[in-house]
Amino acid sequence: MRFLLTNDDGIYARGLSALYDELSQEADCLIVAPEIEQSAVGHAITLFRPLMVRSATKTGHFLGYAVCGTPADCVKIGIKELSDKPVELVVSGINRGGNAGINVLYSGTVSAATEAAIMGVPSMAVSLDSHKEADFTYAAQFARKMTRLILSNKELLKGSAINVNVPCLPPEKIKGAVVVRQSRKNIIEHFEKRTDPRDNIYYWFTGAPQAANEPKETDVGALADGFITITPIQFDMTRHELLNTLADAFNKNDF
Repeated sequence: MRFLLTNDDGIYARGLSALYDELSQEADCLIVAPEIEQSAVGHAITLFRPLMVRSATKTGHFLGYAVCGTPADCVKIGIKELSDKPVELVVSGINRGGNAGINVLYSGTVSAATEAAIMGVPSMAVSLDSHKEADFTYAAQFARKMTRLILSNKELLKGSAINVNVPCLPPEKIKGAVVVRQSRKNIIEHFEKRTDPRDNIYYWFTGAPQAANEPKETDVGALADGFITITPIQFDMTRHELLNTLADAFNKNDF
C-alpha cells in the first residue's frame, strides 16, 4: 500500500519527518514535497515555468522528491508521475501552526489534501497548533490512527479531505478528539510597519484566529479548548441553499 506524503513547510521539515517515521509502519510512504517553504500559498499551481524535481537525500539516503513548486503541484506530479504504483492515501503535514477557521483557505498544507480529493484520492491534512519548535510525535501517532479510519471509510469520504488540528499540549492534557465544523470567524489581521537600513518602509503581516467566545462546535473553539479537531472539507464551494433564492432574484431583474 502506497501513501504519498507532502507538506508546505519544505521537504526537510521536522513535522514531515515525524509523519514519515510513523506512517511508514502502516504503508510504503513516498515523500514528494516542496523544495523550500510554501506556507500560505493556498491552492496555487505552477503553469508558466518548468516544474523542477530532484531527488533529495538525508544522511546519505534517499528521502524523497523535492519539487520547485507548491504543495498542490507536489500532489499532482506525485500521483501522476513520481509514484511507481497507485497512491491509496495522501497525507499532508505535519504543519507547524494550526490550520483552522479561515486559515484553511490560505493553507498550502490543507490545499495539498484538497488537491488529492479533487483527483479522487483519499486525503488528510495534519497540523500542530504551534509556530514554535515542538514535538510532533503525538500528532504523528494520531495521524496514523486516522489513516486507518479514512481508508476504512473511503466511499463515505469520497470527494472530501479530512483536516486535523492537534493542540500543542502534552498528550495527557489533550481532552480528546472531536468532529467539528470549520469556523467562519475571520482572523485578527495586523501589519507591523518597519523601516529597513536604507529608510525604505516595509510591512510585516501577522494574523491569528479569533478564538475568544468561539463555539466549541467549531475547529477554532475546540482547538483552543484543548481538543484535537477533525473536520471534513470539500472543494465544492457552492452555497447550495442560496441557488434557488439567487435564481429568483436574478429572474426578477432585467439583465
